[in-house]
Amino acid sequence: MTYIPTLDQLLCFSVYSASMAISRTYKPLLDQLGITYPQYLVLNVLWEEDGKTVGSIADRLALESSTVTPLVKRLEAASLVKRTRGQDDERRVTVSLTPSGRELREKSGCLGEALLAKSGMQPKELIALTQEVQRLRDALVRANAESAAGE
Repeated sequence: MTYIPTLDQLLCFSVYSASMAISRTYKPLLDQLGITYPQYLVLNVLWEEDGKTVGSIADRLALESSTVTPLVKRLEAASLVKRTRGQDDERRVTVSLTPSGRELREKSGCLGEALLAKSGMQPKELIALTQEVQRLRDALVRANAESAAGE
């Protein structure tokens, strides 16, 4: 007889439902900041390294450029970023933080604080959990790329 795990025994469901719980924790704080979670992720990419192309932001977030473009446009409308078209290639759009976009980084610290407080975990535990999830993600991305290359 084949073992069939229950829903709560599925890693995929645990990761998915944890992601949803994190989103619900962040939502009221993001609302106060005037941004959505996907916009927050775009800003995080730029806080790591300002002046990135839409394509490189999309790559970093494992999204399509066509998904990132509307996010960037809304961030620009909120005066958090500015877009600059390439002189050599107008299809190449560079995204840079405005002073307001840079200031938002400090204000967004409340998200991590809320997650830490509501999780009941110690910072070391959350860091270790994050590293394990990243290790799983990286292994799956690698394996999927190898499978796609072999097809």
